[in-house]
Amino acid sequence: MKSDNDVVITGIGIVTSQGVGKEPHIALLSSPEAGAPKVETDRFAPYPVHPMPEIDWSAQIAKRGDQRQMENWQRLGVFSAGLALDDAGFKTDAEACASMDMIVAAGGGERDIKVDSLIVDEALKRNDREMLLNEKLTTELRPTLFLAQLSNLVAGNISIVHKVTGSSRTFMGEEAAGISAVETAFHRIKAGQSTHSLVGGAFVAERADIILLVEGIQAHATGGWHPLWSRSADNGGGMIMGTVGAFLVLESRAHAQARGAHIYAVIDAIEGDRGNRDEGRLEKRITRLAGHASGISKADTIVFSGASGVVDLSTREKALLETEFPGAAIRGFGGITGHGMEAQFPLGLALAALTLDGAATVPTFDAENEKPMAGPAKHAVVTTVGYTRGEGLAVLSAA
Repeated sequence: MKSDNDVVITGIGIVTSQGVGKEPHIALLSSPEAGAPKVETDRFAPYPVHPMPEIDWSAQIAKRGDQRQMENWQRLGVFSAGLALDDAGFKTDAEACASMDMIVAAGGGERDIKVDSLIVDEALKRNDREMLLNEKLTTELRPTLFLAQLSNLVAGNISIVHKVTGSSRTFMGEEAAGISAVETAFHRIKAGQSTHSLVGGAFVAERADIILLVEGIQAHATGGWHPLWSRSADNGGGMIMGTVGAFLVLESRAHAQARGAHIYAVIDAIEGDRGNRDEGRLEKRITRLAGHASGISKADTIVFSGASGVVDLSTREKALLETEFPGAAIRGFGGITGHGMEAQFPLGLALAALTLDGAATVPTFDAENEKPMAGPAKHAVVTTVGYTRGEGLAVLSAA
């Protein structure tokens, strides 16, 4: 049953290693075979990453001064947000942007790698590491670094550059932040508290501090690239990070129709959760989340899994998805784009919306572990299971 407060996707801004904007991603989703992944294996060896594509920042951030005062993760977020606004037809609508809500998922800013390295090196020589850390933090860090670290700078710069000046929220917390950002926007529109919202996140994988963070729990893959579901402990922890910018414009159906906007897809349901994963709790939680899709035909469904690649977690998720969605095509999109942390869930939604809108028959991203689609899907399920915590699931339908 259609409702004026149905939540629809009307704008997509997407950047991955596959390219900039919708076109390379539509090509990825509609090609007979998935092309070779774009992976950088030398720069951070032995850790592979999916790198940032070549970007003309001026296409969305006109002022050089604005570009210079941002770090790459901020530039990527502002750029991707601009693509989404352009795509939705809001970019030059000052009145609509002034009343647009914005919800951003963000991590911390880029770090001072020299100081990090100094602390690690010194810690190898001393046992009083807490005292060492306090010493270095008070003597080595430049004060302006803390300003650059603020997570809400992405939202602030979107407001400055694109004049999106309605309410603003920023979530932190890795994959869970991306899930909560979209979930909050969804429920505000569904409840009639918002009519149009810009939501998404950005993540830059080519950072030594990020790789150190992930490898701190031995989660990063090593050596060459392997398809997502084919990774094993023989090649490290399984995660391969990817630089991702993914923003969506969400609207109420009534608001979108009133201005004649193109609707990519309808978001039927969305929920995030988190908790202990031991003793089958992860399985119980995802089974409960999958209940949101109980009313749709599984044969007409494609599942976009945002699995991180962590070997044990991804194996558990794949088994669950096959049980909960028998007959549905499953695609682990992180195998081809890399894992985008805060931007992973918005990215999955963007890919699902493009698939439903274009009636695409998506090729397998891991031919040995994914089955071909018989034809276009009418529904899509998007999942994200955080590499340490947080789970989310969304259900979409073709417009």
